[in-house]
Amino acid sequence: MRLGNAELHIVSAGRFMIDGGAAFGLVPKVLWERIIQPDALNRIPMALNCLLIESYGKKILVDTGFGDKLPPKEREILALQDDNCLIDSLKRLGISPDQIDIVINTHLHSDHCGGNTTLHNDEVVPTFPNADYWIQRLEWADALHPNERTRATYLPENLLPLEREGQLRLLDGDAEVTPEVRCLITRGHTRAHQSVAIESAGKRAIYLGGLAPIAINMERLAWVPSFDIEPLETMEAKRRIRQWAIEKEVLLIFEHDVKTTMGYLRQEGEKYKVEAIIP
Repeated sequence: MRLGNAELHIVSAGRFMIDGGAAFGLVPKVLWERIIQPDALNRIPMALNCLLIESYGKKILVDTGFGDKLPPKEREILALQDDNCLIDSLKRLGISPDQIDIVINTHLHSDHCGGNTTLHNDEVVPTFPNADYWIQRLEWADALHPNERTRATYLPENLLPLEREGQLRLLDGDAEVTPEVRCLITRGHTRAHQSVAIESAGKRAIYLGGLAPIAINMERLAWVPSFDIEPLETMEAKRRIRQWAIEKEVLLIFEHDVKTTMGYLRQEGEKYKVEAIIP
């Protein structure tokens, strides 16, 4: 779709399944299962909706899914479908990996950056050979020095080849990518999580990443996944973005929602609802 003078494309990196309790944190199952029905293993489906932005002559890819390097057992646990379809999705747009100019990682959990790199002749190399990878410096530090809680998702093979090949660009807070695209710190899911805002010719959109993986997370402030290391920070970041979205008619783009890829937030009294649109 066109947003002002920028072009936005949702590019799929597949789907996976995740434990419903983990996805909804402290929210009781009796409430969240009204929104999404779990399977027999208490899992719910999650999309891997990456975003391609064409702005000022740049092709900018936001997040890269799990990629193609997970071993069979992990793919089975995740019920990962189409584990390398990001490249196929880009090909359907007539875009090859070497045409991507910038990759922005909202954060470095493996479902958001696993496709940063790929196996080539038994060596892990950057998937997008001509791209600079834009990552927050604090997020990079946390990923390189994980703790017991985070080491299962901060995987060196998704990260170190970028530095080795000189394709890493570390950010210190909010950053302009083009005059239409900027990275915004939306702390909470991780300490340096960033969302990506697009503003062009009076139109606005934001790719929320882990701030609000699915639409219900934006509708209800207290619905925060258990993965968030700073849930109170998540709530405040959502509150700030929610107010902006209402006031400025901002298109919200959800990375993991299998039904509502994007939509506009509407307020009725004290309640909020995402009005889904089809791109």
